[in-house]
Amino acid sequence: MNLTKVKAIIWDWNGTLLNDVDICINSMNQLLVGRNMEPINKQKYLEIFTFPVKDYYEKAGFDFRKEEFEIPALQFIELYQKNLKHADLHPAVVNILDYSKSKGVQQYILSAMQHDSLIKSLKDNRIYDYFIHIHGIDNHYAHSKVEMGFDLLDKIPFKRKEMVLIGDTLHDESVARELGIDCILIASGHQSKERLNVNGSMVLNNLEELKKLF
Repeated sequence: MNLTKVKAIIWDWNGTLLNDVDICINSMNQLLVGRNMEPINKQKYLEIFTFPVKDYYEKAGFDFRKEEFEIPALQFIELYQKNLKHADLHPAVVNILDYSKSKGVQQYILSAMQHDSLIKSLKDNRIYDYFIHIHGIDNHYAHSKVEMGFDLLDKIPFKRKEMVLIGDTLHDESVARELGIDCILIASGHQSKERLNVNGSMVLNNLEELKKLF
């Protein structure tokens, strides 16, 4: 894929720019251990994390015949928010945002993170000003980003062939396909490179590799 003609990048946040995998695993394990279930390690996490996240919870061991999904989902969000300050940006994030900006590329965020928390996290990490529009969800349950994506496309003054979505999960790839735009996946987030390499999208090891595409 050649990004020289790309005029807009739609970035995913969690896992793509923000390295929050460890705090997600730790938060989930607190819920599992509190219910006398086996904790998960990083390898298993990368193998089972998926959207909708309810499916991921079930793969982690939850039985929603015994309790409603919303109970652990909200508990997870509380733990995640408490530990979010411990999550750093991936290496090279500021570098690649600066590089894209220097190429005249407009940058946007489309995230399954709750919108107000997303705004705060971007500001806390001092990269809020790189983005023209920022779209997060309006609830805590991380449903599909497709509807939000169409709303975002209405705000981007370019053709779809001039855009690319950059994410870290197969869900990001699915969203990009629904939106009719290209997708690049970064294998340093919430799903393993082996899982990402199934549908033909470009998969990079890290953000730094994006530079060779411009």
